[in-house]
Amino acid sequence: MSRLVLYAALLFVAVGSPLRAVPQAVAAQSASPILSAAEAGKILPATVFFQGQSASIQARNSAGIRFAKDSFMLVALVDSSGYSSEVQQKYQAYLITEEPVEVGGRRLASGAYGCGFIEGNQFLVMDIGGHNLFTVASTRDAALHRPVPLQIVPDGSRYRLYFGRNYVDLAISAR
Repeated sequence: MSRLVLYAALLFVAVGSPLRAVPQAVAAQSASPILSAAEAGKILPATVFFQGQSASIQARNSAGIRFAKDSFMLVALVDSSGYSSEVQQKYQAYLITEEPVEVGGRRLASGAYGCGFIEGNQFLVMDIGGHNLFTVASTRDAALHRPVPLQIVPDGSRYRLYFGRNYVDLAISAR
């Protein structure tokens, strides 16, 4: 029994805390601050809570940004089939951020949010209770080659969060 405890302790020391092991592995994979779907999918939970229900995320349709302090902003499309059609129209993705960010010029504190692109070229951010926090203008990028369901693209010192051809600007917010 003592060998097992010693082995577990040595493994813990060699690997580090299991709570940060996956993000450290993701951080080591790429020098880019943009996380691919494969990288973001390793960190994101399989299901997320929003408005009293759990929904599965689509790891293949996820992305993220790695901040300088080795913290993350992650976003993934969700399977909202268990929600009413009214909620499905606005709740398309789950966004988790460990640092404050600016979305379309509006500050968003660290936390977990539901979001989506809605009619009128708008991007809506909601708290996990489904309450609207803010809406910002979105842009349609007709020149984007080969749009995918979700991606983050660098744009100078800022980023663009794309859902297909529609995007909203993102930036790391000053504390």
